[in-house]
Amino acid sequence: MGALNLRLPDSVHRQVREIARQEGVSINLFIASAVSEKVSALTTRDYLMSRANQARDGAFGKVLDCVPQRAPIPGDEI
Repeated sequence: MGALNLRLPDSVHRQVREIARQEGVSINLFIASAVSEKVSALTTRDYLMSRANQARDGAFGKVLDCVPQRAPIPGDEI
């Protein structure tokens, strides 16, 4: 596991400390979780953009053409 010396503004540090206390976790675990969430979000975005760039024009329309025409479920009307 790597070590990181992190400097935060005092106001952010106070907030992190309080939230970590409320959640019952260490500041280290709170920050590690927050960084992991951000990395996951960016990785997911990059993956979806990569997949979108591989799409062929008109392919989605062909899939939609296979969907049967039905009345919307009550509450889903436009």
